[in-house]
Amino acid sequence: MATAVTENGVAPVKAVNNENEAPEGTTTTATSDSGQVTVFHDANNFNVKHPLMHEWTLWFTKPPTGKGDNWNELLKEVVTFSSVEEFWGIYNNITPTSELGLKADYHLFKKGVRPEWEDQQNKHGGKWSYQYRDKRNVPIDELWLHAQLAAIGETLEADGDNEVMGVVVNVRKAFYRIGLWTRTVGKQIPAANGKGEGRSAEKGREVLHAIGKRFKDTLRLKDADVMEFSGHTDSASAGSTRAKAKYTV
Repeated sequence: MATAVTENGVAPVKAVNNENEAPEGTTTTATSDSGQVTVFHDANNFNVKHPLMHEWTLWFTKPPTGKGDNWNELLKEVVTFSSVEEFWGIYNNITPTSELGLKADYHLFKKGVRPEWEDQQNKHGGKWSYQYRDKRNVPIDELWLHAQLAAIGETLEADGDNEVMGVVVNVRKAFYRIGLWTRTVGKQIPAANGKGEGRSAEKGREVLHAIGKRFKDTLRLKDADVMEFSGHTDSASAGSTRAKAKYTV
Protein backbone atom coordinates (compact mmCIF):
# COMPACT_ATOMS: atom_id res chain seq x y z
CA MET A 1 0.00 0.00 0.00
CA ALA A 2 1.10 3.54 -0.67
CA THR A 3 1.47 5.96 2.21
CA ALA A 4 -1.70 7.65 3.31
CA VAL A 5 -2.03 11.36 2.54
CA THR A 6 -1.28 14.09 5.10
CA GLU A 7 -2.33 17.72 4.97
CA ASN A 8 1.07 18.38 3.41
CA GLY A 9 0.62 16.03 0.53
CA VAL A 10 -1.09 12.74 1.14
CA ALA A 11 -4.76 12.18 2.30
CA PRO A 12 -5.56 13.19 5.85
CA VAL A 13 -5.48 10.14 8.09
CA LYS A 14 -7.49 9.62 11.24
CA ALA A 15 -6.10 8.07 14.38
CA VAL A 16 -5.79 4.40 13.57
CA ASN A 17 -8.52 2.15 14.89
CA ASN A 18 -9.25 -1.49 14.26
CA GLU A 19 -10.09 -0.94 10.61
CA ASN A 20 -11.24 -4.53 10.02
CA GLU A 21 -13.19 -4.83 13.23
CA ALA A 22 -15.62 -7.73 13.19
CA PRO A 23 -19.30 -7.13 14.03
CA GLU A 24 -20.33 -7.44 17.65
CA GLY A 25 -21.06 -10.97 18.75
CA THR A 26 -18.61 -12.62 16.36
CA THR A 27 -15.69 -14.63 17.63
CA THR A 28 -12.12 -13.62 16.87
CA THR A 29 -10.55 -17.04 17.23
CA ALA A 30 -12.71 -19.48 15.30
CA THR A 31 -11.54 -20.77 11.94
CA SER A 32 -13.21 -22.78 9.22
CA ASP A 33 -12.55 -26.48 8.82
CA SER A 34 -10.21 -25.70 5.91
CA GLY A 35 -8.04 -23.46 8.06
CA GLN A 36 -9.26 -20.31 6.34
CA VAL A 37 -9.55 -17.31 8.65
CA THR A 38 -11.86 -14.50 7.54
CA VAL A 39 -11.97 -10.97 8.90
CA PHE A 40 -15.04 -12.04 10.87
CA HIS A 41 -13.04 -14.76 12.61
CA ASP A 42 -9.94 -12.70 13.41
CA ALA A 43 -9.88 -8.99 12.65
CA ASN A 44 -6.07 -8.85 12.72
CA ASN A 45 -4.83 -12.21 11.46
CA PHE A 46 -7.28 -13.18 8.69
CA ASN A 47 -5.86 -15.03 5.68
CA VAL A 48 -8.83 -14.79 3.31
CA LYS A 49 -9.50 -11.73 1.16
CA HIS A 50 -12.42 -11.08 -1.14
CA PRO A 51 -10.98 -9.77 -4.42
CA LEU A 52 -12.64 -7.00 -6.40
CA MET A 53 -13.19 -7.21 -10.15
CA HIS A 54 -10.79 -4.29 -10.70
CA GLU A 55 -8.02 -2.62 -8.73
CA TRP A 56 -8.92 0.87 -7.54
CA THR A 57 -6.85 3.90 -6.56
CA LEU A 58 -7.86 6.56 -4.06
CA TRP A 59 -6.71 10.12 -4.85
CA PHE A 60 -6.91 13.27 -2.74
CA THR A 61 -6.91 16.91 -3.79
CA LYS A 62 -5.71 19.00 -0.90
CA PRO A 63 -7.13 22.52 -0.47
CA PRO A 64 -5.10 25.21 -2.27
CA THR A 65 -3.13 27.66 -0.19
CA GLY A 66 -3.24 30.48 -2.73
CA LYS A 67 -4.21 31.49 -6.27
CA GLY A 68 -0.85 30.40 -7.65
CA ASP A 69 -1.28 26.73 -6.72
CA ASN A 70 -1.03 24.24 -9.57
CA TRP A 71 -3.95 21.79 -9.49
CA ASN A 72 -1.74 18.91 -10.64
CA GLU A 73 0.52 19.49 -7.65
CA LEU A 74 -2.46 19.47 -5.29
CA LEU A 75 -3.66 16.10 -6.62
CA LYS A 76 -2.03 13.24 -4.72
CA GLU A 77 -2.26 9.49 -5.18
CA VAL A 78 -3.05 7.89 -1.85
CA VAL A 79 -3.31 4.10 -2.17
CA THR A 80 -4.31 1.30 -4.52
CA PHE A 81 -6.33 -1.69 -3.32
CA SER A 82 -7.86 -4.83 -4.77
CA SER A 83 -9.98 -6.44 -2.05
CA VAL A 84 -13.03 -5.69 0.09
CA GLU A 85 -10.94 -5.91 3.27
CA GLU A 86 -8.38 -3.41 1.99
CA PHE A 87 -11.14 -0.95 1.07
CA TRP A 88 -12.59 -1.00 4.57
CA GLY A 89 -9.14 -0.71 6.12
CA ILE A 90 -8.54 2.46 4.10
CA TYR A 91 -12.03 3.91 4.51
CA ASN A 92 -11.99 3.53 8.29
CA ASN A 93 -8.66 5.33 8.64
CA ILE A 94 -8.94 8.45 6.49
CA THR A 95 -10.65 11.72 7.32
CA PRO A 96 -14.39 11.70 6.55
CA THR A 97 -15.56 13.97 3.75
CA SER A 98 -17.55 16.04 6.25
CA GLU A 99 -14.30 17.01 8.00
CA LEU A 100 -12.28 18.00 4.91
CA GLY A 101 -11.33 21.60 4.18
CA LEU A 102 -12.99 23.66 1.47
CA LYS A 103 -11.92 22.82 -2.10
CA ALA A 104 -10.73 19.37 -1.06
CA ASP A 105 -11.72 16.32 -3.12
CA TYR A 106 -11.60 12.56 -2.87
CA HIS A 107 -11.41 10.60 -6.14
CA LEU A 108 -11.78 6.83 -6.40
CA PHE A 109 -10.76 5.62 -9.87
CA LYS A 110 -9.81 2.39 -11.54
CA LYS A 111 -6.09 1.74 -11.32
CA GLY A 112 -4.17 3.42 -14.11
CA VAL A 113 -6.68 6.24 -14.62
CA ARG A 114 -5.82 9.69 -13.31
CA PRO A 115 -8.86 11.75 -12.23
CA GLU A 116 -8.16 14.39 -14.87
CA TRP A 117 -9.99 15.37 -18.06
CA GLU A 118 -6.72 15.11 -19.97
CA ASP A 119 -6.12 11.47 -19.09
CA GLN A 120 -6.16 9.35 -22.25
CA GLN A 121 -8.97 7.20 -20.87
CA ASN A 122 -11.08 10.18 -19.78
CA LYS A 123 -10.66 12.76 -22.53
CA HIS A 124 -13.61 11.52 -24.61
CA GLY A 125 -15.84 10.99 -21.60
CA GLY A 126 -18.01 12.92 -19.19
CA LYS A 127 -19.65 12.74 -15.80
CA TRP A 128 -22.96 12.44 -14.01
CA SER A 129 -23.07 14.76 -10.99
CA TYR A 130 -25.35 16.21 -8.36
CA GLN A 131 -24.83 19.17 -6.04
CA TYR A 132 -26.12 19.06 -2.48
CA ARG A 133 -26.64 22.67 -1.47
CA ASP A 134 -28.15 22.15 1.98
CA LYS A 135 -24.81 21.10 3.43
CA ARG A 136 -25.90 21.04 7.06
CA ASN A 137 -28.58 18.45 6.43
CA VAL A 138 -26.73 16.25 3.94
CA PRO A 139 -25.34 12.91 5.21
CA ILE A 140 -22.36 13.34 2.90
CA ASP A 141 -20.20 10.65 4.51
CA GLU A 142 -22.93 8.05 4.04
CA LEU A 143 -23.65 9.15 0.47
CA TRP A 144 -19.97 9.11 -0.51
CA LEU A 145 -19.61 5.64 1.00
CA HIS A 146 -22.56 4.41 -1.07
CA ALA A 147 -21.03 5.88 -4.22
CA GLN A 148 -17.73 4.12 -3.57
CA LEU A 149 -19.34 0.78 -2.78
CA ALA A 150 -21.45 0.96 -5.94
CA ALA A 151 -18.33 1.67 -8.00
CA ILE A 152 -16.07 -1.05 -6.61
CA GLY A 153 -19.00 -3.47 -6.41
CA GLU A 154 -19.60 -2.99 -10.17
CA THR A 155 -23.34 -2.33 -9.67
CA LEU A 156 -23.58 0.87 -11.72
CA GLU A 157 -23.33 -0.66 -15.17
CA ALA A 158 -24.21 -3.85 -17.01
CA ASP A 159 -21.60 -6.41 -18.02
CA GLY A 160 -19.74 -5.22 -21.08
CA ASP A 161 -20.68 -1.53 -20.78
CA ASN A 162 -17.11 -0.58 -19.81
CA GLU A 163 -18.10 2.99 -18.99
CA VAL A 164 -17.46 3.64 -15.29
CA MET A 165 -14.05 5.19 -14.66
CA GLY A 166 -14.44 6.45 -11.12
CA VAL A 167 -16.36 8.51 -8.59
CA VAL A 168 -15.50 11.83 -6.96
CA VAL A 169 -16.71 14.00 -4.10
CA ASN A 170 -16.02 17.76 -3.98
CA VAL A 171 -16.19 19.94 -0.87
CA ARG A 172 -17.08 23.54 -1.68
CA LYS A 173 -18.27 26.53 0.34
CA ALA A 174 -21.85 26.42 -0.94
CA PHE A 175 -22.28 22.71 -1.67
CA TYR A 176 -21.07 19.13 -1.73
CA ARG A 177 -20.96 17.47 -5.14
CA ILE A 178 -20.71 13.78 -5.97
CA GLY A 179 -19.89 12.71 -9.51
CA LEU A 180 -19.46 9.59 -11.61
CA TRP A 181 -17.01 9.71 -14.53
CA THR A 182 -17.65 7.71 -17.69
CA ARG A 183 -15.42 6.68 -20.57
CA THR A 184 -17.64 8.16 -23.31
CA VAL A 185 -20.47 10.66 -23.78
CA GLY A 186 -22.70 8.09 -25.43
CA LYS A 187 -21.25 8.26 -28.92
CA GLN A 188 -20.99 5.45 -31.41
CA ILE A 189 -18.23 2.91 -30.85
CA PRO A 190 -17.17 1.05 -34.01
CA ALA A 191 -16.41 -2.65 -33.90
CA ALA A 192 -12.75 -3.28 -33.10
CA ASN A 193 -10.84 -4.20 -36.28
CA GLY A 194 -14.14 -4.78 -38.01
CA LYS A 195 -14.98 -7.57 -35.58
CA GLY A 196 -17.63 -7.71 -32.89
CA GLU A 197 -20.83 -5.71 -32.69
CA GLY A 198 -19.55 -2.29 -31.70
CA ARG A 199 -22.15 0.12 -30.32
CA SER A 200 -24.52 2.57 -31.97
CA ALA A 201 -24.90 6.16 -30.72
CA GLU A 202 -28.44 5.34 -29.62
CA LYS A 203 -27.23 2.35 -27.61
CA GLY A 204 -24.50 4.51 -26.10
CA ARG A 205 -27.06 7.02 -24.89
CA GLU A 206 -29.19 4.22 -23.46
CA VAL A 207 -26.19 2.87 -21.56
CA LEU A 208 -25.36 6.28 -20.07
CA HIS A 209 -28.97 6.90 -19.07
CA ALA A 210 -29.13 3.52 -17.34
CA ILE A 211 -25.91 4.29 -15.46
CA GLY A 212 -27.26 7.71 -14.50
CA LYS A 213 -30.46 6.21 -13.11
CA ARG A 214 -28.53 3.66 -11.06
CA PHE A 215 -26.24 6.37 -9.72
CA LYS A 216 -29.24 8.55 -8.84
CA ASP A 217 -30.72 5.65 -6.86
CA THR A 218 -27.36 5.08 -5.17
CA LEU A 219 -27.35 8.69 -3.96
CA ARG A 220 -30.94 8.32 -2.73
CA LEU A 221 -32.19 11.23 -4.78
CA LYS A 222 -35.89 11.89 -5.22
CA ASP A 223 -37.68 11.76 -8.56
CA ALA A 224 -37.87 15.57 -8.56
CA ASP A 225 -34.10 15.90 -8.08
CA VAL A 226 -32.29 16.37 -11.38
CA MET A 227 -28.89 14.80 -11.96
CA GLU A 228 -26.95 16.17 -14.93
CA PHE A 229 -24.45 14.71 -17.36
CA SER A 230 -21.86 16.87 -19.14
CA GLY A 231 -18.91 16.02 -21.36
CA HIS A 232 -15.41 16.83 -20.15
CA THR A 233 -14.64 18.83 -23.31
CA ASP A 234 -17.79 20.90 -22.76
CA SER A 235 -16.79 21.52 -19.14
CA ALA A 236 -13.28 22.53 -20.18
CA SER A 237 -14.65 24.96 -22.79
CA ALA A 238 -17.09 26.45 -20.29
CA GLY A 239 -14.28 27.30 -17.88
CA SER A 240 -15.70 28.72 -14.66
CA THR A 241 -19.18 28.74 -16.20
CA ARG A 242 -21.29 25.66 -15.66
CA ALA A 243 -21.37 23.47 -18.77
CA LYS A 244 -24.75 22.82 -20.35
CA ALA A 245 -26.14 19.41 -19.44
CA LYS A 246 -26.02 16.87 -22.25
CA TYR A 247 -28.41 14.48 -20.48
CA THR A 248 -30.48 14.52 -17.29
CA VAL A 249 -32.18 11.89 -15.15
